[in-house]
Amino acid sequence: MNLRITDTEFMERFEHFAFNEVPNEENQQLEEKTRYLAILAALIGSASEDAFKEMLPKALENGITPIMAKEIVYQATDYCGYGRMLPFLNATNEILTEKGIALPLDGQATTTLENRLEKGIAAQAEIFGEHMKEAWKSGHINRWLAANCFGDYYTRKGLTLSEREMITFCFLMAQGGCEPQLIAHAKGNIHMGNKKEFLICVVSQCLPYIGYPRSLNAIACIHKAVEE
Repeated sequence: MNLRITDTEFMERFEHFAFNEVPNEENQQLEEKTRYLAILAALIGSASEDAFKEMLPKALENGITPIMAKEIVYQATDYCGYGRMLPFLNATNEILTEKGIALPLDGQATTTLENRLEKGIAAQAEIFGEHMKEAWKSGHINRWLAANCFGDYYTRKGLTLSEREMITFCFLMAQGGCEPQLIAHAKGNIHMGNKKEFLICVVSQCLPYIGYPRSLNAIACIHKAVEE
């Protein structure tokens, strides 16, 4: 259904805000590729499947490669869970197939089942600091976090480590109720070079898709991370 026909006034204001006012706001602009990375991750985090289907074709026309799109979805597994990720994987496959892109795409894994823990620990330490080299020993969940979340996903090609940390920030921001983790990953982003001003731009560009409450909470978490 064409919302420009059924909801003319609403779409006039929404499209002006989301596609004109927000992307062009002074001191809040992002490179198009980065903006779409953030938006796609935020739409997955907020379980916004219909909006994701609208935005993915636009993203593919503005710097997001098929591999990058898949990597965003894959990484969402650890932050949103397989149950919430799966509709987005199916939607991505459908859209890529419609565009004539052959699946599966080239593999991006750089670890094996034997070295995923070791490589995951190294990725954690690079993002959060040397103290993370011992964190995996504090329980099986932390061991899984190192081996699965970081060893299986963060080590993959297709996105840089700083891009992966940014989309994680977006997953957490968009789903809400993850403020302790959001503060921790704001710190990780800052450590990776995604400074406070950059993260505020990321929040600003995602605001039309996740709303004001979660956006304001995210900005508060950024400030908290800087204070700490």
